[in-house]
Amino acid sequence: MLLVDKNDLVLTLTLSRPESRNALSPQLIEELQTQIAAADSDPDVAVVILTGADPAFCAGVDLRVIGAEGGWDNMGGGEGGAGDAPAGHPWTPISKPIIGAVNGAAVTGGLELALACDILIASERARFADTHARVGVMPLWGLTARLPEAVGFGFARRMSLSGNFIDAHTALSHGLVTEVVPHDELLPTARRLALDIASNNQTAVTTLLGSYRRVQDHVLAPQAQIEAATGADWLAGDAARDIAKDARAVIDRGRAQLH
Repeated sequence: MLLVDKNDLVLTLTLSRPESRNALSPQLIEELQTQIAAADSDPDVAVVILTGADPAFCAGVDLRVIGAEGGWDNMGGGEGGAGDAPAGHPWTPISKPIIGAVNGAAVTGGLELALACDILIASERARFADTHARVGVMPLWGLTARLPEAVGFGFARRMSLSGNFIDAHTALSHGLVTEVVPHDELLPTARRLALDIASNNQTAVTTLLGSYRRVQDHVLAPQAQIEAATGADWLAGDAARDIAKDARAVIDRGRAQLH
C-alpha cells in the first residue's frame, strides 16, 4: 500500500492503492506515519517526497470503514484523528522537509496530506477539492488552518463550502502549490528540488525549517485545537452516526467527485 524508495538522501513514499485512488485505509495511515517517523532519525534521509500511484494523489480516507466495526475510530483514532499524531497533523511532524508531488486528484483527507507537506509541486493533471461538506464529515488534520493560510480565507471557504474542484493552474495562482509541471516531469522535478535541499548544510536546513515551523505553530496550534474540538463534537453527534449507517451513499458521493 506504500511504496518506499531511498536513494541519494531522498526518501520517496508513494501511496499505492490505485484501485481505490489511493484512499487512506487504517493500515496505509499507519504505514505512512511509521515511514515518516523513521525518516526523522535516518542519517541517510535528508528530504522526503510524498506522491501517489497514478491516476490520483489521494482520494481521502477510505469511506468504507465508516460503516465497518469501529467506524471513525478505525481510521487511526487519537485527538487529531491519526493515531499518536498531534491535533491538526496526519503524522507527527519531523525535522526534515517533505515535498508533496501531487500527481492527480488530492481530495478532502488527501488535500490535508498535501497541505501537511512543506512544499507542493503539481502535475498538470493535479486537481484539488475539499469535499468534507459534500460527504458530511469534518476535517481533523488541520485543513481549516492550513488551507486559508495557503489561499486566503475567502478562497478556502469557497473550496470547503462548495466542494468544487480546482485545477493545478488555479491552485498555483492562489498559492496552494509552488509550481506546475508536465505530468512526466513531476517526480524528476521534485527529485531535483530534493537534491538541491540535500546538497545544503543540513544543520542549517533543519534549523531554518524548525524556525518556519515554530512561527507557523503560533497560529496553527490554537487553530488545530479548535478544529479538533469541532471534529470531536461532530463525531459524538447524530450526523456521524447517520453517515455510518449510510456509508454506501457516502462512498458513492465521494467517488462521483473523482469522475
